[in-house]
Amino acid sequence: MSNAAPRTTGQDHLWSVDEHLEDILATVRPLEPIELQLLDAQGCVLVEDVTVPVSLPPFDNSSMDGYAVRVADVAGASEEFPAVLDVVGDVAAGQAALLHVGPGQAVRIMTGAPLPPGAETVVPVEWTDGGLGEGPVTGMRARALAPEGAEGHVHVYRPAEARAHVRAKGSDVKAGDRALEAGTVLGPPQIALLAAIGRGTVRVRPRPRVVVMSTGSELVQPDEGLGSGQIYDSNSFALTAAARDAGAIAYRVGAVADDAEILRDTIEDQLVRADLMVTTGGVSVGAYDVVKEALSHVGDEDEAGSGIDFRKLAMQPGKPQGFGSIGPDHTPLLALPGNPVSSYVSFELFVRPAIRTLMGLDDVHRPRTRAKLTAGKALTSPKGRRQFLRGMYTDGAVTPVGGAGSHLVAALAHADALIVVPEDVESVEPGTEVEVVLLG
Repeated sequence: MSNAAPRTTGQDHLWSVDEHLEDILATVRPLEPIELQLLDAQGCVLVEDVTVPVSLPPFDNSSMDGYAVRVADVAGASEEFPAVLDVVGDVAAGQAALLHVGPGQAVRIMTGAPLPPGAETVVPVEWTDGGLGEGPVTGMRARALAPEGAEGHVHVYRPAEARAHVRAKGSDVKAGDRALEAGTVLGPPQIALLAAIGRGTVRVRPRPRVVVMSTGSELVQPDEGLGSGQIYDSNSFALTAAARDAGAIAYRVGAVADDAEILRDTIEDQLVRADLMVTTGGVSVGAYDVVKEALSHVGDEDEAGSGIDFRKLAMQPGKPQGFGSIGPDHTPLLALPGNPVSSYVSFELFVRPAIRTLMGLDDVHRPRTRAKLTAGKALTSPKGRRQFLRGMYTDGAVTPVGGAGSHLVAALAHADALIVVPEDVESVEPGTEVEVVLLG
């Protein structure tokens, strides 16, 4: 992260959504690259092109279990007039192709085995009698059960064209080709390719470590009994899951009570494992908004360049927000509102792009589209606020889910999109085309 402190514009300034996001993305920087073992690099972003050192496959090999033969020896073969060839041995996957196929000869060959010298094509075993002399077979008998199958004669009932059922050397990728480009996110197929070309390690930007903590003395952990005035802590679970979904390694910290000193100590303890910190709750204007109390002046006693700026945004839900850095390494910290929907919407708009930026990705935003609003009545929106309503998107149409309340967790669970109502729009009629942020 940059050492520059977040810009401040006064307590009365109403930030736009775009201004706040711009400030975050201008401050957060991609993590430094490291060399990782393949499986540890899953989900990470490559920082350099990977070139193929050896062709795939590295040799001509069979795509079928069958017999390696010469084309001329099976030309015109049929069930009535089969070609009868001498079987001179076996070649299995992992064996060097030392056998030579001469005129009138065949070699039993297994899938993945190198094509022997002299062989021009492969006849599937189902086109033969398998050396048993009893008509077409469905497969080979195991060598351990019938070692004599590697010698004798085989009847071939169908002809085969040149190079049939042969995987050519370099038919996948050739030595010198570019296997993967810098900027590629390594998923299972990419890791498979790296392993296939012999790469055991790769240089990537690591997955960011994100620490999530919720605040509030009223919060109780799931599976515990609720007392009077208490609620279960859902935010820390939602945001930790969302951080992992975004590509981060996320750690959830149990809810912290409304005590500024305890919160500061907890944050300090967690900095050792954080590339990004996310808090939820305690950022509004109440007497018990502990995050604001604990962090508003943290830059006064911390290293130069650190500090948290608490802001009001022209959005609904999610008006109160905080952003800055903390600790000796200037670890980015985003302080989100405590209402569940406000918290989740804020994560999608601000935290997820920050995580994707730390990863080194070029496209850090959720996809957006236009959709026709399907609703029983017009949607209303406060003047001067950009509103984000939960919705379900299907085939170019979007339907609101639940109301505008920022506490409606059940409605959020059924939404797969956010309906965006611009600041200058106070009412949206059914049938109107609206902007939609796709969450799934």
